[in-house]
Amino acid sequence: APEEKERLQAILATMSGEKRMLEVCAELGIGETRFHQLRETALQAALEAIARKPAGRPSLAALSESEQLRMQQERIEELELALHEAQVREEIALVLPQVVMTRSGEREPADRVGKKMRSQRVKIRKSR
Repeated sequence: APEEKERLQAILATMSGEKRMLEVCAELGIGETRFHQLRETALQAALEAIARKPAGRPSLAALSESEQLRMQQERIEELELALHEAQVREEIALVLPQVVMTRSGEREPADRVGKKMRSQRVKIRKSR
């Protein structure tokens, strides 16, 4: 925002002694009282911006209430989607015949898969 930059440059110019306060007030079209308010606000914002802050991600307690609500709403939406997907998978499993895809990509009835797997088990000999 060009207007804000101009105001900040004017405030800094008075602090460095480049310009007089009355000159800047005339340029900005504001009174002395408003100038002092702007300068105080700018300095306070600068102080807050350079203040030490704890390292790392802020804890949930430090987050604003609206931010916490937004995060909780996102989590609810994720869980609702996961629930819906599970319900769809369950419906598909109930409607379709009991068919299982084998590792080779072939379709095989589920009751035969267990028998086939049992017959392919390898016996392990104990070493003496």
